[in-house]
Amino acid sequence: MSGSRGLTVPGMANAHSHAFHRALRGRTQQGTGSFWTWREQMYDLAARLTPDLYFDLARAVYAEMLAGGITAVGEFHYLHHQPDGTPYEDPNEMGRAVLAAADDVGIRIRLLDTCYLTAGIGQPAEGVQRRFSDGSADAWAERVAAFDDDRVGAAIHSVRAVPADQMGIVAAWAADRPLHVHLSEQPAENDACRAAYGVTPTALLADAGVLGPRTTLVHATHVTDDDVRTIGDAGCFVCLCPTTERDLADGLGRGADLRAAGTRISLGSDSHAVVDLFEEMRGVEMHDRLRTGVRGHWTARALLDCATTHGHASLGLDPAGAGAVAIDPVSPRTAGAGADEHATVFAATAADVAEVVVDGRVLFDGDHARVGHDLDAAIEKVWQ
Repeated sequence: MSGSRGLTVPGMANAHSHAFHRALRGRTQQGTGSFWTWREQMYDLAARLTPDLYFDLARAVYAEMLAGGITAVGEFHYLHHQPDGTPYEDPNEMGRAVLAAADDVGIRIRLLDTCYLTAGIGQPAEGVQRRFSDGSADAWAERVAAFDDDRVGAAIHSVRAVPADQMGIVAAWAADRPLHVHLSEQPAENDACRAAYGVTPTALLADAGVLGPRTTLVHATHVTDDDVRTIGDAGCFVCLCPTTERDLADGLGRGADLRAAGTRISLGSDSHAVVDLFEEMRGVEMHDRLRTGVRGHWTARALLDCATTHGHASLGLDPAGAGAVAIDPVSPRTAGAGADEHATVFAATAADVAEVVVDGRVLFDGDHARVGHDLDAAIEKVWQ
């Protein structure tokens, strides 16, 4: 854990990212509302993006991740088509822009191409959602197959956005690739699922053959005790995103309960209200503390495993290729905290990353200001 430049840890994996959401930071935090009002602001942003704008924005966001010690990202990608829903000449042009952005900065990526068909259960896609929809799971599978890139995995957006009879098609296409799903992020999702299908979202996914060791369930905030057992028995991952879950008033995750059931926990920054896997690590423990009134559910080592080993595995990536992250041991945050994993997990922030090296190549040299300037320029172009 200690090295010539201070503390060192393996490169971390951000297992759940929506890169374009980064342009919302500082805008959606104004005023009041809920997840659902936030979503309307996100749709406005989604309508603005072109492949060129998305490349520039994603490149800047992935550079921000590298500057925070993140060397792999799972991009939950559903911004597929032109604003009116018409495919681009290359129907995967937006996805290729994201892959090119990752290549440009050197971050490993799993593009989780997302099937997103409906506005809600039984409701056709409308407005900007037409950019997201391929019309059917078969059409989605045909488009994704044209990528011919082994970095592409699959995602079912949610039980709201993919009908039950279409889920198996996505799972079958994924086969031996990672398959990710938003699950029970909001109580309204659970209520709608029970009203339409008579079961919880977890049970619906299980019945559709979606759950398994290659499946990652994102959020799982409002799962029942039966759901927790089902997820653990299936050998799934759960990706917790504490900074987003608190920013959107989603609720407190059940990390300790899920782990006790046999679930492997990974971490994501999701909407990028914050891009800091150190804060996500702490958030898992802090949310369990707030939920239960008890401290000490997670050791520092266990939380570091969530950000590294489990995160890479949930993306189907070999942790051996994660590289190394050097952390300043005498920043105002880490000074006096010690030279072990406790200082890393419970004191450090992304701003304390001094260097990131992967395969002998320095991908980040400590110049946080340069990363900030590039982000500012990319986001300004989006909102012009």
